[in-house]
Amino acid sequence: MNTRTTGGEGVILIVDDNATNLGVLFDYLKNATFRVLVAQHGKAALELLQEARPDLILLDVLMPEMDGFETCKHLKENPATRDIPVIFMTALTETVDKVRGFELGAVDYVTKPLQHEEVLARVNTHLTLGRLKQHLIRKNEELAAVNRNLAHLVQEKTRQLVQQEKTATIGRMIQGIVHNMKT
Repeated sequence: MNTRTTGGEGVILIVDDNATNLGVLFDYLKNATFRVLVAQHGKAALELLQEARPDLILLDVLMPEMDGFETCKHLKENPATRDIPVIFMTALTETVDKVRGFELGAVDYVTKPLQHEEVLARVNTHLTLGRLKQHLIRKNEELAAVNRNLAHLVQEKTRQLVQQEKTATIGRMIQGIVHNMKT
């Protein structure tokens, strides 16, 4: 398996059986400050994903052994990889192919020949969406914890108020009894 990595702000896995396409896209994304992983076919990508967790996958559709559709299907069936956004890259332009990709869980689709600025814009968009989604998940978890704490406090305060009311009622009853005994 041929794998190269660079440093940067996000980790992108490129899966393409064409070494030239891999090299050009690798260099472009590396220069855009991303860490880049590469795999030359779907099986190699699945093996690599046992060790690495990219933030996004650029996945060619037409590859030998295991095409991009099958690779995406495996990714989305695996709990460890199902949330990684997948952008398909392909020369296929028929609507049926695009729809199939979306049905399998892809978040986007770019056609070859790739326009690097478009790829970068889509990568940045989906990385931003992914970060915002994770932020929202964390905030929802924090909110749920605060709600649980508030529910516990309300329950405790309610218990205290009920106890105070019982004590006050007993006090009033005793006062009434004492008052009746004096009269």
